[in-house]
Amino acid sequence: MRIQQFSTKQRRVLLWWSPASPDSRYEAVICDGAVRSGKTLAMGLSFLCWAMTSFDNEQFALCGKTIGALRRNVLAQVLPLAEQLGLACTQRRSDNQLVIRGEGHENTFYLVGGKDEGSAALIQGATFAGVLLDEVALMPRSFVEQALARCSVEGSRIWFNCNPEGPFHWFYREWICRSEERGALYLHFTMEDNPGLSPAMRQRYENRYSGAFYRRFVLGEWSAAQGLIYDFFQPEADVRPAPESGLGRWCISVDYGTANPCSFGLWGEKDGVWYRVEEYYYASRETGRQKTDQEYVEDLRRLAGGRTIEQIVVDPSAASFIAALRQEGYRVVKADNDVLSGIRLTAGLLKSGKMVICSGCEDCLRELSCYCWEEGEGRETPRKENDHAMDEMRYFAATVAGRTGGGGFAATAVER
Repeated sequence: MRIQQFSTKQRRVLLWWSPASPDSRYEAVICDGAVRSGKTLAMGLSFLCWAMTSFDNEQFALCGKTIGALRRNVLAQVLPLAEQLGLACTQRRSDNQLVIRGEGHENTFYLVGGKDEGSAALIQGATFAGVLLDEVALMPRSFVEQALARCSVEGSRIWFNCNPEGPFHWFYREWICRSEERGALYLHFTMEDNPGLSPAMRQRYENRYSGAFYRRFVLGEWSAAQGLIYDFFQPEADVRPAPESGLGRWCISVDYGTANPCSFGLWGEKDGVWYRVEEYYYASRETGRQKTDQEYVEDLRRLAGGRTIEQIVVDPSAASFIAALRQEGYRVVKADNDVLSGIRLTAGLLKSGKMVICSGCEDCLRELSCYCWEEGEGRETPRKENDHAMDEMRYFAATVAGRTGGGGFAATAVER
């Protein structure tokens, strides 16, 4: 494999770490954008050249969704070019290691898969001089943050590479939108930035996709994909500030979780419209600590903020938490948990404006942007991910807001 030339943007990625580069002040680089835009090749080669130029006898991490994907997407492209530059690359497949020698230096690169929450344990306790995270948007946040915490060698730097996901994805909001604040060079790639892609091939990709997929894969935008359950929801048009006054009735919806995230929504009613004005969201896998029922009761009390809560609608399977709430004197109703009818009802209430998600409910909005149907015939089953705020919003719709008579509480007084 030989590269005849690099594009301007690829050259910037290749040399951003060099002391002579105007970008050398950054501690990380983020490359996102369209498929087949040439970012993966430039990132991988830049990472290896930086490591071999800057360090000797150090450890680095090459991270992908899986080790197999990492070998296909990164190593298969980069290692032939690294060897053309005079680097000797030896793969130790049984140990998932890559040893590279050149210019009197030798360094070890560990291949790590970040496919799920448990993957963080694979690198816990390690010390790296640098990390490359390929397809970082597909990795759990806990794994990414563990990888960053392992970079404690003086002069360590981070490489992030990904195709876009939904607009409320944590990496987009925490790293791309805050790149300067975090000391990261952000570069957005399009297919025009890949000199190895012919105009005919670019046209093929442009013809292959339409709608949201065109925006994501061809334009490289962080947009919602097809298959969204609430595909009509447009944050820029549908999200509103909470009313400053006039909210007279209050309710809290709960999707309880210990190992899984726990989500609470605080709803207030005004003129027949229910507003989700605040929320609480706790993910124990990200914090590394599970909470007790009593701690969750205290968190719910803080969310209520002294308001009179007419009732709390809770996942009917959360028996211990329901008991803890009742012991504290709260009126608790077990939620209507018919999934498909609840989704249809929730969609109707959101579209008609009878339920409104207010700005500040970021976890609910994040899940709305990526809550999808399972792929396949019929697509009548929601995918079991990004669904915790979605479940408690559905509980509220089916048990309170969707009841006749303006969403009154009387119909929900009988416990199931």
